[in-house]
Amino acid sequence: MTSPAGVATGVSRDGVVAARHLARWLALAATPTFAIMAVVTAMLGNGAADMLCTAGHGSVLGGMVPMYLLMSAFHASAWLRLISEWRGAAG
Repeated sequence: MTSPAGVATGVSRDGVVAARHLARWLALAATPTFAIMAVVTAMLGNGAADMLCTAGHGSVLGGMVPMYLLMSAFHASAWLRLISEWRGAAG
């Protein structure tokens, strides 16, 4: 049975597999990217974007650094899946 993506767009099975492989690696790139953005934002201090995010809220989660850390945590599922696969293959 062929996949709907292969039928609809005329993409070969190898193309679909390659796209899934690329998407998996891009998902792994999200967590460290957001973590680096949080560190850089924290080191550079309060910029204009940080002022906009915290204006009038007074929340502990206000600002760009906590937002980047939360985004990093939310995207960590790809890393947890990879670690789980590694541990499953080793055991």
